[in-house]
Amino acid sequence: MTNAAVTSRAERLARAESLRPPGATAALVLADGSVFWGRGLGAATRKAGEVCFNTSMTGYQEILTDPSYAGQIINFTFPHIGNVGANAEDIETITPAARGAVLRADISEPSNFRAAQHFDAWLKRHDLPGIAGVDTRAVTRRIRDHGAPNGVLVHAPDGRLDIAGAWDEAKAWPGLEGMDLAIEVTTRQLYRWDETQWALGSGYGKRTAAKFKVVAVDYGAKRNILRCLASAGCDVTVVPAQASVDDILRHEPDGVFLSNGPGDPAATGVYAVPVIRGLMAKELPIFGICLGHQMLALALGARTFKLERGHRGANHPVQDLETRKVEITSQNHGFAVDPKTLPAGVKVTHVSLFDGTNEGLKVEGKPHFSVQYHPEASPGPMDSHYLFDRFVAAMAAKKA
Repeated sequence: MTNAAVTSRAERLARAESLRPPGATAALVLADGSVFWGRGLGAATRKAGEVCFNTSMTGYQEILTDPSYAGQIINFTFPHIGNVGANAEDIETITPAARGAVLRADISEPSNFRAAQHFDAWLKRHDLPGIAGVDTRAVTRRIRDHGAPNGVLVHAPDGRLDIAGAWDEAKAWPGLEGMDLAIEVTTRQLYRWDETQWALGSGYGKRTAAKFKVVAVDYGAKRNILRCLASAGCDVTVVPAQASVDDILRHEPDGVFLSNGPGDPAATGVYAVPVIRGLMAKELPIFGICLGHQMLALALGARTFKLERGHRGANHPVQDLETRKVEITSQNHGFAVDPKTLPAGVKVTHVSLFDGTNEGLKVEGKPHFSVQYHPEASPGPMDSHYLFDRFVAAMAAKKA
């Protein structure tokens, strides 16, 4: 390292320290040396990850517990995060895989009848650091203009923040490209799922009867997707991401569901694609969501690529090319399927009206289809729930 480089590094660290506001107990440090100071909340710890932004106005618990956010620090564009508190119901997995939360405003006292805990206490319980007082618009513009950066979120209640160490860690973090994170968040053993969707006054229900057996391959499955399958009359068995064709077929499924999940689809596809191809050879109905959509595309011979900014939020318009209807969708993905690489006989069914990227496909003449977005979420409020009915219809047709 040259003296000039040492001087430049020292000067940048000194400048960052000179801009530190009084009372700062947390910082978001990016790999390029940018430092965003703020007030720490949640767990007193330091975590590295890819910094992304989410535009949702509600559902921060679901977002932070969505396994698809593994390895990511979430910059919330909506300022009032945590104001409705936290509870034990609005979670997508027991152990969050996200790395932290970046907020504009301090968390206010909970003001919702379902709140059972302060959001700050909830973050501490799950070992998630947070930072408030950040210009989240500036972070979002940084991601918009230059892509999602690697960063480190550090929270120290005594204010002793190792900015130099955080900067080094951010630069050294390998990033999500080439990273198989599904293997980190998948279930370790198979289990049955019979919980149905939530209803006001009664909470979650229990499936009492089932018409179809579904095996869900867990690349990082959200609970609410499994609830939608159970509510549609499916007897759901969840298996690990590396389950073999035989592991799946021994349950005698009427259909196979490929779940959402985090990381680079090409890395997960190393072990997932051969299994999916084996299942397609059996002509079982297959329905994929998010990473499951990308896995199906890879199994069909297509390729994926990393988006510069990603799609994360609850206001993404998607058009169904067959019905011409527009759905307002919930999305969370940093990679996309390249439609130009889809083989003959595979049809694009949905496109994003934000940037024209692929949002769905189907295999013509076969009961295999998938979407990039999250139809189990309800921003529309229920624009996309028909996809679960389509999956059930495909299984019914196969059994007829």
